Amino acid sequence: MNTLDEMVDGHGGFRPHWRPLLAALGQLGREVLTERAQQLDRAFAEEGMTSLLPGPVSAPAAWRCDPIPLILDPAEFDSLAEGLAQRAALLERVLRDVYGPQHLLAEGALPPALVYANPAFLRACRHPAGHAGPLLQSYAADLLRGPDGRWRVLADRTAAPSGIAHALENRRAMARHIPEFARVTELRRLLPFFDIWQDALQRLAPAENPGVALLTPGHASPLWFEHVVLARELSCALVEGGDLTVRDGALYLKTLRGLQRVDVLLRRQDGRTIDPLEAEQNTLQGVAGLLDAARTGTVRIANDPGTGFAEAPALAAFLPALARRLLGEELRLPGAHTLWLGDPSARDQIGHGFDRWLVRSAVDGTVRSIRAGALSPADRHSLAQRILAAPGEYAVSEALDGSFTPCLSPEGLVPRPVMLRLFLVFDGQRWHALPGGLARTLAAPDPASGRRPRTALAKDVWVPAQDGLDILGPRSLSIAALPIRRGSGDLPSRVADNFFWLGRYLERLESAARLLRAGAARLARPSPTPREAVELKSLCACLARAELLDAETAQAGLAGIGTGALSRALLRAMREGGPVAGLLGQVSRLTELLRDRLTGEMHLALQRGLRQLRDALRGIAPARDAARELEQLDQTCALVLGFAATVAGLAAENMVRGGGRLFLDLGRRVERAQNVVAELARALDQPGAATQPARLEPGLRLALELRDSVITYRSRYLTVMQPAPVLDLVLADEGNPRGLAFQLRAARDTLADLAGEAESSLVTLAEQLLEETRDMVREVAASPAQAEAAIRLLPRLKAMEGAVAALSDRVSRRYFALLPAPQSLGHGSSTGRLRGAA
Repeated sequence: MNTLDEMVDGHGGFRPHWRPLLAALGQLGREVLTERAQQLDRAFAEEGMTSLLPGPVSAPAAWRCDPIPLILDPAEFDSLAEGLAQRAALLERVLRDVYGPQHLLAEGALPPALVYANPAFLRACRHPAGHAGPLLQSYAADLLRGPDGRWRVLADRTAAPSGIAHALENRRAMARHIPEFARVTELRRLLPFFDIWQDALQRLAPAENPGVALLTPGHASPLWFEHVVLARELSCALVEGGDLTVRDGALYLKTLRGLQRVDVLLRRQDGRTIDPLEAEQNTLQGVAGLLDAARTGTVRIANDPGTGFAEAPALAAFLPALARRLLGEELRLPGAHTLWLGDPSARDQIGHGFDRWLVRSAVDGTVRSIRAGALSPADRHSLAQRILAAPGEYAVSEALDGSFTPCLSPEGLVPRPVMLRLFLVFDGQRWHALPGGLARTLAAPDPASGRRPRTALAKDVWVPAQDGLDILGPRSLSIAALPIRRGSGDLPSRVADNFFWLGRYLERLESAARLLRAGAARLARPSPTPREAVELKSLCACLARAELLDAETAQAGLAGIGTGALSRALLRAMREGGPVAGLLGQVSRLTELLRDRLTGEMHLALQRGLRQLRDALRGIAPARDAARELEQLDQTCALVLGFAATVAGLAAENMVRGGGRLFLDLGRRVERAQNVVAELARALDQPGAATQPARLEPGLRLALELRDSVITYRSRYLTVMQPAPVLDLVLADEGNPRGLAFQLRAARDTLADLAGEAESSLVTLAEQLLEETRDMVREVAASPAQAEAAIRLLPRLKAMEGAVAALSDRVSRRYFALLPAPQSLGHGSSTGRLRGAA
């Protein structure tokens, strides 16, 4: 039976630093602890934390945090920190030589086969004359406690060490949901480490007030959450390759205001894809000319793109000798015993019996290791033949059985093997260790491979505070006074684009719910009146335009037949897999893209609302009773409208009026303006209404209903229904937040806030559209035959719809694509609805 090695001292007693936690566990009890663990799971699910640890995997593992932390003795942690600092310094020296004079290669201390065959060795990063500043600025190591009680390094993480954000979020979640633990033990704090890191990044740049950015592959990366948290904690911009450009040998961020200098780039993208001009593999990612800018010193990249070379598994076999050669010291923290099979003496050591070894790629740390002893005889023979054919491509390391730590399970506390990852950062003079880390327990008792399993459980890592221990923070940094800024021009164009389309899709979602609810309300009545039948025909036209009905069903509805088929079609539009679900998917995608730009409250509200709506759509099921189906539809539409109102309220109260909020609001105004004119045109398109004004009344009532303006109209005009008052409220009343004039005025004011010469034409266009709405209402009000005058507005309304689409297109060209306004030859304008994707 496995013992809890991390908890007991080997003499039948508990380690002293575990005793306060054990007392707290006894007070909480199993049921309460299980409930707190469920709260942790819900919190991580709601906040969208999905990936556990780095590594190229086809799908991210579900991230869970065990409520029982891993506790390290302070003296033991300090010893680990010193050993890892020495190891990081050694790897820095090795990297500087490999990418510099290459004395180690020339003198035989490193075999060339481990360098030039390494896919992470980037020839474009060679600096024969030396490299200014450190190549390694952050470092992490995976460790395992062996049977002798000593910690050993299983893997060095030098390219873009990840997992630190999860360690921070584990600590925050534990403090929030299990505060009893925090009261029994005072811990070393994590946040000073991020202050030191932020200060170190600032010091890498020679300029005052440097621009610092974190380069991410994008939201599709399984480590997107990590990048969002790091950018927030280090107060740097989160950027993708498309946000950056190299001009005149310097790196710039493309913003609405223009190009903004980037002096330091915190790299979280594979170094092999960072520059398509010099990459050694086909890639469309990265920034053309970035490596050249780094060579000239106009931008500092941390970590250097070539540092992934030091993650080669076979390098561990040479580190003890290199430590004596380069540092004049023995390694304080050894790794698992490793042999490079390209060395004949290493092959002699293992002979034919390599069952107790882990077989690994010599140079590629991303290749999963193989436990030879677990193979079938045939597979073991095949592996041996491959090694004999190309021994230099393989390394072997000792397969260690790690220590066990207590974890919560339905059966209570159970022992599981644990692996520890610790993180360090270099401040320019010395290495600092995060006083904690990220531990993960393995589903299968095979921790020695050094690879992240498909399923794992994370654990917070505690280092108890010591009396009298000095709290180290960043050194003072002289920074010039910052100029006051209140504009929105520093927003990256990609981010502005995403906010704009988030606003548009939110409005499309709300409009779809209003249309479906209006249709369900009419179909739920036993026998619709002639007026309601006319309204239903107009609704079918609006539903078809919004792509909520297929053409065949819409035509049947326009003909006034097939109400049963129409009812089923409305239900399909709202169910999972329908167009409403598609709109929810777009909102969810854009929410993730903007995660680093949304406040915690707003992101949480969006996530909860989207999850609730997704569950509601999945819960809609065909029923024998048509009335029950329509009731489900109505209730789900109400949820959608409530969600849209919540997001609008949060944006109004939580977001500064500038930057993202301007474009979020602009997107909603443009989409709503198009919906107003399109739906009004279809409501007024009533055959025979010019000669029989009463036929126009159902369309007028529908126009008021879709704009949520029935009560306002009734309070002003009682029950009298006339075209001019209706059109004034829907089109020209600037005080009606559902009307066209309100949207155009808001769009005009937003464009004016984005002050600049290039925007003046957009402001003018919005003002012209606003004046056109006033003219249309004035003409109808002045006509003795208002119904006939209203019908004559149909071509102008359709032209207005196209003009609003053109305004949207010009906004996109100006702010998102950064293109000049198109020049047209001839006459005419597009009147089609802008249906593009973000």
